[in-house]
Amino acid sequence: MSSMITATAWVPRGFAAPFPTKYNFDEDEFERIASLAKLHLDDAKEDLEDAQKKEAEPEKKAKSAANDDDASDIEIDDDLKEYDLEHYDDDDDDQQQDVGQSMGMFGNVKSLAYYESNKDDPYITLKDDAEDEDEDREDLQILATDNLLLAAKAEDELAHLEVYVYEDSADNLYVHHDIMLPAIPLCLEWLDIPVSKPGVEKDSVGNFVAIGTFDPDIEIWDLDTVDCMYPNAILGQGGNAEEDKKKKKKKKKSKKANDEYHVDAVLALAANRKHRNLLASASADKTVKLWDLHTTKCAKSYSYHTDKVCSLAWHPAESTVLLSGSYDRTAAIGDMRAPGEQPMRVGVESDVENVRWDPHDANFFYVSTERGIVHYFDARRASKDPAASTTVWKLQAHDESLSSFDLNPVIPGFMATGSTDRTVKLWNIGPEGPSLVVSRDFDVGKVFSTSFGPDKEVAFRLAVAGSKGTVSIWDTSTNPGVRKAFGQKVPAKAEGGDGAVEDRLVGVEDDESSSSEEEGEGEEEDEDEDDDSARLSHDGDSMDEDED
Repeated sequence: MSSMITATAWVPRGFAAPFPTKYNFDEDEFERIASLAKLHLDDAKEDLEDAQKKEAEPEKKAKSAANDDDASDIEIDDDLKEYDLEHYDDDDDDQQQDVGQSMGMFGNVKSLAYYESNKDDPYITLKDDAEDEDEDREDLQILATDNLLLAAKAEDELAHLEVYVYEDSADNLYVHHDIMLPAIPLCLEWLDIPVSKPGVEKDSVGNFVAIGTFDPDIEIWDLDTVDCMYPNAILGQGGNAEEDKKKKKKKKKSKKANDEYHVDAVLALAANRKHRNLLASASADKTVKLWDLHTTKCAKSYSYHTDKVCSLAWHPAESTVLLSGSYDRTAAIGDMRAPGEQPMRVGVESDVENVRWDPHDANFFYVSTERGIVHYFDARRASKDPAASTTVWKLQAHDESLSSFDLNPVIPGFMATGSTDRTVKLWNIGPEGPSLVVSRDFDVGKVFSTSFGPDKEVAFRLAVAGSKGTVSIWDTSTNPGVRKAFGQKVPAKAEGGDGAVEDRLVGVEDDESSSSEEEGEGEEEDEDEDDDSARLSHDGDSMDEDED
């Protein structure tokens, strides 16, 4: 069984509902789903009818010929003619079709009687136990001190989003619920605004997630509802039921880029934290699109890249400025208010993997590439000619593609990088540039995601996931190298002396136990520190200088 986690996203504390609600499939929900899924149902029905017709034609001809031969050879007794035995083996499909009720994806669900509570159903004699309901409610409870961690997972032919609960004080990580997806997910973005949720103010606080997949549509799901059947909204052609009605005869969607929706895989998403109803998306169709979550329509489309656009980041201070990275080997800084203007650009040596603004100095940004290099640029020195760009510094962080990296939002100068070489590295960025603190292999396979916790209480926690389909949370404050580099910022150990746990790692119980991982890492610790010292001397920055 092959599985992988392609992306992760944290949910800050306090946003998740204390008691998530169970999905309620009532008549209104049926109408909503039927409307959203109408094009797919019509297409599937037409394909099925065509296939059945092609299959039935030769069978009918053969059966008709056989019946004619039999009728000519066999003489039916007059007493038996009334029973029409010569047509005894004929199919009754046509008759059943006329008499029976038509069935769709949801069958005759509207003709079924359903009750809000099993207590009202006269056919259920075993009534629900109140204690069982209370236990189920407690199992779903999310505390104010818990963080949610979202993981986009592909397993064999299945794709789904796993919603983990991380209890930091108890070193506990478990799957709370999951959501089935239509295609392999490529990117996630947590949203703090409700989208198409009935009975809720559109600008109130919400707990939703936007998911980009190999399909061109973006799905938005409510994280506070368990066992959902269908997303709250779809951004793209699949979410426009009225438009799809007109185009339902068109079996293949147009692959030509346009201003209304993506026509290829969605590779990156970025939510604007100041203008909360705006979501930016990047696609393999070479466009960047800006969506209004209030209307679930595309507000603007931008086509200033010449290859697939794979990463996005909103400026932390200038809320209309968007940074984008592309396989055309450039990163662009565009003002979304001026779609007709050419953006400022910087150029790099290979395809861009990720882009990030410096959370502690908004004049600078980072670009990682498939050759394992991190570039640090000054946005004020960018120009419209990418060939003229110069870096403040650049770092050969890995020997293979630098598939993910993150900057600690609380601790200045603390950077984590992950690569397809299966290692995770932590860096201390000082005035002279970055220096290596520690390198680790957490047995997650090729690393596809590294992300720091969003709250100050979990600022030193790093979520790591990759090609083996497992996710682990590393408490980096328990690593000696991190304590040495960021000693004044690391909280005091919970336990003293020999009882302290070094390199504490938290994973799901079904995976390898954290205790065995900690033992193995403890044995490798001295070796890692030796490797780090060699790399640090090569970089020209000592740990003592970083601490000063």
